[in-house]
Amino acid sequence: MSARIYSPAKTAMQSGKAKTGYWVLDFDPELPRTIDPLMGYTSSGDMKSQIRLTFETKEEAIAYADKNGIAYRVEEPKEARRRQISYADNFRYDRTTPWTH
Repeated sequence: MSARIYSPAKTAMQSGKAKTGYWVLDFDPELPRTIDPLMGYTSSGDMKSQIRLTFETKEEAIAYADKNGIAYRVEEPKEARRRQISYADNFRYDRTTPWTH
């Protein structure tokens, strides 16, 4: 039984950083998923794949895994790379790329 500890990124529907910054402990699947031949549903007999524990800090998640004897791996969050550009830069006279319609 092993788990993954990570901090989820914001969803595509979010513009701000609300509801981010918490840590999640997800269990790795122990059984492979199977496809139902009649309906095509994907299912699994692994009940631990349904468990998702949330923690305020990474240290709390690691302490929980250590206390319960769960092997874990920590995935650090990636920082977003954003360029700061302004709308006015589209209309500068010294643009490097020409304005096209």
